[in-house]
Amino acid sequence: MHPLGAPAGFEEAVSNGPVKMIWPNGVQAWVISSYAGVRQVLSDKRFSSMREGGPEMRTEGEPILGLKQPGNMNSMDGEEHLRLRRPLSRAFMVKKMNEMRPRIQQIVDDHLDAMERQGAPADLVSALCLPVPSLVIAELLGVSPEHQELFQSTAREMFGKNGSKEVYDAKAAELGEVLAKVADEKRASGTTDDMIGLMVNETDFDSEELMRLAIGLLAAGHETTSNFFGLFALTLFERPDQLEILQRDPSRADVMVEELLRYTIGRLGGAGLSRRAVEDVEVDGVTIKAGEWVTVTLRANLEEALCPNAGELDLERKAVAHLGFGFGPHQCLGANLARTELQILLRSLFTRFPNVRPAIPVTEMEFREDSITYGAAAIPVVW
Repeated sequence: MHPLGAPAGFEEAVSNGPVKMIWPNGVQAWVISSYAGVRQVLSDKRFSSMREGGPEMRTEGEPILGLKQPGNMNSMDGEEHLRLRRPLSRAFMVKKMNEMRPRIQQIVDDHLDAMERQGAPADLVSALCLPVPSLVIAELLGVSPEHQELFQSTAREMFGKNGSKEVYDAKAAELGEVLAKVADEKRASGTTDDMIGLMVNETDFDSEELMRLAIGLLAAGHETTSNFFGLFALTLFERPDQLEILQRDPSRADVMVEELLRYTIGRLGGAGLSRRAVEDVEVDGVTIKAGEWVTVTLRANLEEALCPNAGELDLERKAVAHLGFGFGPHQCLGANLARTELQILLRSLFTRFPNVRPAIPVTEMEFREDSITYGAAAIPVVW
């Protein structure tokens, strides 16, 4: 199996409509992979996000992220979900992200400077992919510089490749201590200019909700963006014709990020978000009965209903309504932040190092298959 492709046999298994699969924890679930079907499942109120007892793709141990916990928006529906989401939404508005662009650019440039000083070979993951999103989300949350080193190192260990639930819980406790200090500082100053200040001073969130929300934002803002960018780079290394398009017109990085999200996530094809039917629902011609589980796959991004030649990467394509950030009420809260970071990273890396290339074949690289999101553990590069 190619590390940037779907698991062996997956395409054949889901190509003819919804199928039932047994997940490693023994739960049976329908797998939905059509574009229309995925959108329906993720937006229809007859499917619940409360996932306790649901499909679990980890083969060993308990889920890293607990399900029914205070502050875990991903396992809540309706008003319970909106009570937590609404106050945070304004921190991720496009206007706010545009205000952050100069600072994100500075962080990226600083790390590219350090990479150039170190010289080749370098590991793109540790030099750029991991530290940049971590610093950005720390600043957005309002973690002051004296706490950021601990914040970053704890985050790396929490979401590391071989992390167990025990490691996660221990590191979450350490991070909770940092966040408690930060929250006390925000409470004393009355600030609402950052996310922790906003949560402390303008919401009714209790201390456990605040901590879980902050950790959830850290996971999404650190782990996901980091892995996405690593996958983008590897995809472009495999497609020098597409990399040439980027380098010819880096001003279109915003549109190119959308195409890379669509294609890269769709190509991996794996199952992701799960829902449970609360009443009988028809999806893609099959009746999913109340109580049955459904898992959607982002193979839907490669469906011809979305765009012509959807199975091909085309950086000259206009942006389409892909599902890379999900859909419906649980669509990724930080999508605008991720887009902003990915645009700046994409343009900056390949402008600064036009000859950057992998030091070893992609098939020989180690990938983080048991992490929260899939990605490369290391990407050795030269230039």
